[in-house]
Amino acid sequence: MKNQLNAHICPLCGCKTCSLFYQDTTRKYLRCSDCELVFVPQFYWLNSANEKAIYDLHQNFPSDEGYRIFLSRLTNPLLKRLNTKQKGLDFGCGPGPTLSYILEEQGHQVDLYDPFYYDDPSLFFKSYDFICATEVVEHLHNPSATFTSLFQVLKQHGWLGIMTKMVIDKQAFQSWHYIRDLTHICFYNRSSFEYIAKRFSAKVSFFGNDVILLNKL
Repeated sequence: MKNQLNAHICPLCGCKTCSLFYQDTTRKYLRCSDCELVFVPQFYWLNSANEKAIYDLHQNFPSDEGYRIFLSRLTNPLLKRLNTKQKGLDFGCGPGPTLSYILEEQGHQVDLYDPFYYDDPSLFFKSYDFICATEVVEHLHNPSATFTSLFQVLKQHGWLGIMTKMVIDKQAFQSWHYIRDLTHICFYNRSSFEYIAKRFSAKVSFFGNDVILLNKL
């Protein structure tokens, strides 16, 4: 069994030394020994139709003040670092884009991308001053490829703002609500984002346990 688990390659850093971190009645969770990403093997992934059916249940709109307050944990520190009238991308915006409205209210221009709702590959031939991914990176099938694409379209000195809950320890993981969502397949901690920063020549800053800003050097 140990050899079988180690055959799984980390989808973030490509490390082949991954071991069982936790197992519940639904899925197994492996942990990379290098970048410390905890991830769900492909065997347990939902198919696209079932994944989208869950996203269709999301009820997030710009008029929802509670949701705007939730997003402010990312937008507040990001806005302090942006110059006026910047060009941005809301990556994984979902069926009810809201973050883009908040940023546009502050004078910025924001494109929308989502593989299920706003699938426009031409956006990846543009360049951006900032990119936001709120509650997105935990859903990525191939985080290595996705982060590569995002940093390719991010301008030098640009900002990548991420919101995702981070792994604390194994004990907390076992009762963590975040793993109950079957669309969540990648779980990061600070070491994971420090690996990303080093790989893509960026400076990383953390705000609480769920907001990460990466400044491309």
